[in-house]
Amino acid sequence: MSLLKRIGGTAPAEIPNSSSASRPDAPMRSTAGRDEETFNEIKARVQNRLIGELDPKVDLRDKAKVRKQVEEAFNSILDSESIVMSRAERAKLFESIEADIIGLGPLEQLLSDDDISEIMVNGPKRIYIERKGKLIRTDITFVNDDHVLRIIDRIVAPLGRRIDESSPMVDARLQDGSRVNAVIRPLALNGPTLTIRKFRKNPLSIDDLVRFGSMSREMADFLEACVKARLNIVVAGGTGSGKTTLLNVLSSFIPEDERIITVENAAELQLIQDHVVTLESRPPNVEGRGEVSIRDLVINCLRMRPERIVVGECRGGETLDMLQAMNTGHDGSMTTIHANTPRDGIGRIETMCLMAGMDLPARAIREQVVSAVQIFVQQSRLQDGSRRVTQITEVSGMEGDVVVLQDIFVFEQTGLDERGKIVGQLRATGVRPKFIEKFESLNIFLPSHIFGAGGDRFGM
Repeated sequence: MSLLKRIGGTAPAEIPNSSSASRPDAPMRSTAGRDEETFNEIKARVQNRLIGELDPKVDLRDKAKVRKQVEEAFNSILDSESIVMSRAERAKLFESIEADIIGLGPLEQLLSDDDISEIMVNGPKRIYIERKGKLIRTDITFVNDDHVLRIIDRIVAPLGRRIDESSPMVDARLQDGSRVNAVIRPLALNGPTLTIRKFRKNPLSIDDLVRFGSMSREMADFLEACVKARLNIVVAGGTGSGKTTLLNVLSSFIPEDERIITVENAAELQLIQDHVVTLESRPPNVEGRGEVSIRDLVINCLRMRPERIVVGECRGGETLDMLQAMNTGHDGSMTTIHANTPRDGIGRIETMCLMAGMDLPARAIREQVVSAVQIFVQQSRLQDGSRRVTQITEVSGMEGDVVVLQDIFVFEQTGLDERGKIVGQLRATGVRPKFIEKFESLNIFLPSHIFGAGGDRFGM
């Protein structure tokens, strides 16, 4: 059957690979020249009529009901316009229109693929994904800039956010917690740019990280003991290294009978405990008012009787308030920062404390860090795309004006295999942390070999 043939009209060429279009989960491949133009033209006309005929009061959250209404209106419009097509073409057109009306358009099939960890839209015609740590360009496209803008609006509008020429950047999240960043013209010269960092439907557990080789079983047992012993932990790492995922895993060790308050720019953490209060920052409105920053939330949550404070990421003046909280009875709190090593993390914390607007001497800040933070967990994304815990480091005190750090566990790279995968070992350094006595006072006992006495190594 010819492509979307109007009765009495001429038939354009067949769609290449039209058999794949009959599968709803098959990628929607862009066609060239006249075929693509014809498809987009028919789709736009049918979709515009369909939107006009749908009940404007319909609840888009009831997807089953909306899908039924869309299907009925879709069939009616095709019949009234005398559009003839094959069953595969009809299914392809319906799935595309349905995704635009009640979903996120061409992105729907990428979001449903659990192997994809990140989606990057560089304008309407270039969409990349990250799969198993590698970037791949897809053959999926949007129609034009306006098509991308409609999808962005659908993401940010329910959150009370806006994006326009006066505010051309926005951070948001999807319903499943996936992080979204969008930039439009005039800042994005290639057209609307959308980056989605997908959040797993089933959060990873500590056993998953051990199985993936992100950490050893000894590391996992040690970190679990640190959380249960109410040590203050900072997870450090670069962008996309897995800091939030690791923070979520560590948070799962917090006992059920403790009150937890989370503070985030975009709510991503998926804590399994029952007694959790989730706070999310808010950007300013059109008039530039109503902003609620992470710092405001950290200060406010101190009045909410928290037992554990979990801050998704410290990136400014809230770092000083977080240190104050850790030093004033809120033991067992956790946060993440951007840093390449624990030593860099000390410098980052010092810089961010100065962003609070207080002219504090460097030594005073370092003393606060030493008093507040017991453990740095360094998460790294290696060159083969794998994400691993490369250091677990104790903050053991100060010598003069220098913060003393002791590595407890480290990852040592020894080379690359024939597939380009990094080969290395996770090992204990043989150092017993000073806070081990606190473990024992709380009846938390770890095997003596866990710290690799004498520097003994253990495998992955």
